[in-house]
Amino acid sequence: MIEKLNGMPEAAARISGTKEYPEIQGMVYFFEVYGGTIVMAEIYGLPDDEWKDVGRFFGFHIHEGGRCAGERPPLSETGEHYNPNGMQHPFHAGDLPPLLSVNGTAWYAVYTGRFHPDDVVGRTVVIHNESDDFQTQPSGNSGAKIACGVIREQGGMDTD
Repeated sequence: MIEKLNGMPEAAARISGTKEYPEIQGMVYFFEVYGGTIVMAEIYGLPDDEWKDVGRFFGFHIHEGGRCAGERPPLSETGEHYNPNGMQHPFHAGDLPPLLSVNGTAWYAVYTGRFHPDDVVGRTVVIHNESDDFQTQPSGNSGAKIACGVIREQGGMDTD
């Protein structure tokens, strides 16, 4: 897997915060491996001031919608979690483990067999302001959407 991760991802999303959280920025990468996907993320500017020394968790999901738009509530056009099989939360294909931020920065890597990069191209990856509780329906009580990025094929974007 390490060799694959040293190469180019199949897809990526540039993350930007909402108007209320303009300091959030980063990248999420999607690598096709062994019948699934490795999702890697590096996110900066997360609002963890009260918890900066011990860390704070943020909900992190793939959403159905293909635009990081919508005002009421913010990012409403991202829609619900990506859930092609009609499963209960936390078994949606787009349910991912939370991000852990320390001093506003999160680095993340997880393997999932729930989707392949091609399945999520054109959808959105969303960061929420609360951790996912893995129980509450339909979205884990993960709070407001505070940052988002549209997932694009690697050839379709600059990942600097």
